[in-house]
This record gives sequence, C-alpha cells and structure tokens, in this order.
Amino acid sequence: VQLQASGGGLVQAGGSLRLSCGVSGRTFSNYAMAWFRQAPGKEREFVAAITWTGSSPIYGDFVKGRFTISRDNAKSLVYLQMNSLKPEDTAVYYCAADREYGGRLALRYNLWGQGTLVTVSS
Repeated sequence: VQLQASGGGLVQAGGSLRLSCGVSGRTFSNYAMAWFRQAPGKEREFVAAITWTGSSPIYGDFVKGRFTISRDNAKSLVYLQMNSLKPEDTAVYYCAADREYGGRLALRYNLWGQGTLVTVSS
C-alpha cells in the first residue's frame, strides 16, 4: 500500500490550499484516513480524520473551522481543504491510513505518506 500526498506549496497568509492524498495497492474505502502535520522543531500534530464512509470528520483544536477533510472513494483520494492559512500553519503535512479508525492518535495509523510541505508567508 502506498500513500502519496500532494498539493503543498507556498501561499500568503489568508490564502488557501487543497492537499490530496491518493492510496494505491488496496481498497481505499476500507481505510480510515487522517492528516497530521509537523513543523520544524515540533512534534507531529493531529489535523483531521475521517471515517471510511466520510462521516463524522474530526479536527485538531487549532483548526477552528478553517480546514475541511473529505474523501472520494471512487477516486481513492482524501482531501484537506485549508482556508485562511496562517504562518503558524507552516509544516510538512502527512496523510495516514489504517483499517481501524484511529481518531486523533498518530500511533493508531499504520500507513503514512511521504509528506507535502506547506509554507505560509506573512
């Protein structure tokens, strides 16, 4: 199973980005998906998670309505729409997957993508 994240880049504060993560090698709809991020010198942080069907997404406390996680099982993709970006959102964003819904806990996700860098300038 491979996870491939994309969509990162440089954006000004207040701007938007949409990250995508594709899953290959397995049936995508069997996996709960999540996004985490890690800023330089900081621990990995939970961003958002979504169940197999796309119901009941949950978010990190810092999101405050700015991000939306969604998935398209037909395309085997999970998305993270990020709006009103702030410089403190600068980090490498990772997608993660597991057949069991892991919620906010990184340790509960067995599959990880390589990460995509998001840089928000002030």
